[in-house]
Amino acid sequence: MKKRIKLKKPAKIIFSLFMVIFILFILVFGTYFFLENRLDKIGYSHRAAYNIITKFKIGYVEDYPNNKTLNAAFESDLYQEKNLEHYSKINYQKHDNLIRNINLLLKKGYSDREISMILAHGNDSDVYQFSKRERVKYLEEFFVYDFAKLSHYDRYIAYMNANGDDEETTIIKVNLDLDKEDYMDSKQVNDYSKLVLANNHYYLGEKYVPKSLTNVPDQYMKGKDNQAKGVNEAVSAAITMMKAAQKDGLNLLINSGYRSYRDQEEVYQTYLELYGEDYVNKYVSKPGYSEHQTGYAFDFASGVSNVFANSEEYQWMIKNSYKYGFIYRFLKSKEEITGVKHEAWHFRYVGKEVAKKIDTEELSLEEYYAKYLDVN
Repeated sequence: MKKRIKLKKPAKIIFSLFMVIFILFILVFGTYFFLENRLDKIGYSHRAAYNIITKFKIGYVEDYPNNKTLNAAFESDLYQEKNLEHYSKINYQKHDNLIRNINLLLKKGYSDREISMILAHGNDSDVYQFSKRERVKYLEEFFVYDFAKLSHYDRYIAYMNANGDDEETTIIKVNLDLDKEDYMDSKQVNDYSKLVLANNHYYLGEKYVPKSLTNVPDQYMKGKDNQAKGVNEAVSAAITMMKAAQKDGLNLLINSGYRSYRDQEEVYQTYLELYGEDYVNKYVSKPGYSEHQTGYAFDFASGVSNVFANSEEYQWMIKNSYKYGFIYRFLKSKEEITGVKHEAWHFRYVGKEVAKKIDTEELSLEEYYAKYLDVN
C-alpha cells in the first residue's frame, strides 16, 4: 500500500489561502464579466463598462439604457463625477471631444437643454470655439431652427441689427452669404447633382461642365435655327412637360438652355457693352455664376406670343411645372434672396419631390438649400 502524503500545517495554511484567493479571483472576474455583459446589453461599450463598474455606477446607468452621451462620458478621461446628472440629460452628438466641450459649457453656466442645442448646431471645433466666449444669454432665437449654424452666431446678430429681419429670414440670408457683397468670398461649387446651387455667392468656375448633356429636339425649340442643350434628365422631363402642355392646347417651347462659361462670358460682355454696368449687375450673372451653366435651367417660350409673361403657356407653367420637376426660379417676391430680377421665362429642374416641396412651401431654391441641404 502507498502511503498518503500529509501536508505539514504551514503548507496546509498556504494552500488554503491560495484556494481562497483563487476562488475570490474567480468570483470577482466572474462577477465583472457578468456585469459587463449586462451593461453591453443596454448599450454600453467595454471601455465604458469598466469605469461604470469601478465607479459603482451600475444602478445609475441602468436607468439610462442606450444613453450615448453617458457612454461617451464613461469612456472619456475627462469624466467628472459632478457632471454625471448633466451627461445623462444632454443629447449626444458625434464629436471627437464631446465630453471636453460639455464640461466647458457647463462651467460657463449653460443648462442641459442649451448645451444640447449648442452641440446640435456645430461641429467639434465650432462648439469648442463657442465655449471659449462669454456666456450667450439668448440662444433660442436662432437655434430653435435646425438649419442655424453655431459658427454664424455673430453674423446673425450683426445682420439682424443692421436689417431688422426676423430670426428665420436672418439665418437663411446669412447662411447663403447674403450678408456679404455679391461675388466676394464666393463658395466654390463642385456638385453635378440636380440640386446644385449657382448664384452670386456660389461659383461654378471655368471648368464646370455638367455630365450627360444632350440636345433639345428641334421641334421643341423656339425658332428654326435655335439650338439648346441640357442635362439628359432635365431635357427628358422638359419634353414630357411640353407634351402635356400640347395636350391642353398650348405651344410651350424652349428658347435656351445650357450655357458654358465661355458662352456666359460672351453674353455678359455683350449686355455690358449695350446697356452698361448697372444693367448687367441687375440682370446678367457673371461667368461661372450663371444657373444656365448647370445644364438644369431653361428659358421657356410661347409659340404664339413673343412676351412669355403675357401668354397662356406662362400661366400653365405657374400651375403645373412642379408636377414635372421644375420650379419657377426667379420670382419677383424672392429677388432679395435670389439676387436676380424677376424672370418669367426661367424655370429650373430639381426633380418632382423637391419641386413639390418648394411649390408647397413657396420657397426659392436658395431657401430650400439653406433649410434642407446645407445643414450641420
